[in-house]
Amino acid sequence: MSDDHTHVQEFFSARAAHWDERFPDDGPVYAAAVSELGLREGDRVLDAGCGTGRALPPLREAVGPSGVVIGADLTSAMLQAAVRAGRDRSGRLVLADVARLPLLPRSLDAVFVAGLVAHLPDPGANLRELARAVRPGGILALFHPIGRAALAARQGRRITPDDLRARDNLGPLLSASGWRMTSYTDEDTRFLALAERRP
Repeated sequence: MSDDHTHVQEFFSARAAHWDERFPDDGPVYAAAVSELGLREGDRVLDAGCGTGRALPPLREAVGPSGVVIGADLTSAMLQAAVRAGRDRSGRLVLADVARLPLLPRSLDAVFVAGLVAHLPDPGANLRELARAVRPGGILALFHPIGRAALAARQGRRITPDDLRARDNLGPLLSASGWRMTSYTDEDTRFLALAERRP
């Protein structure tokens, strides 16, 4: 976890140009995760920390031409990579910090978050900010294309008890931030926790 936006920007800026080449087979697992949000035609959805925008095409397909798809990221190099990949055709790209979203309260039906939780400087406050932007009953998806154990192995580390994505840590964190966790999947092929915005 980082408490320094500059560090996060430097980390992702250095990797943006080749990010999709490093993970070329993630498209189907992104699409499968998006399908579990239950999005409908005309819904308004945010991809928070969208990176190169891999979730934007399936999000656009889910909400149709009358829906609204926004991809927000803190790193301009990642957004530029999304444009080069043509994913800006699936949604509006915005340079923004999830700690201060340029969105009206209750303006979204859902938020999709891929691989962002570990990079949030203040996870509770940041999840509350996402909750502010989502209508009651709206959906939050916390996703990663591989599970916690597989990711730790890839990074040469062990899962620690304080891992925010552990079910016993994530449930209370979500609850304290305006969400109610409705499902939790942590397997080698993906991580997906869904939560509903509480009234």
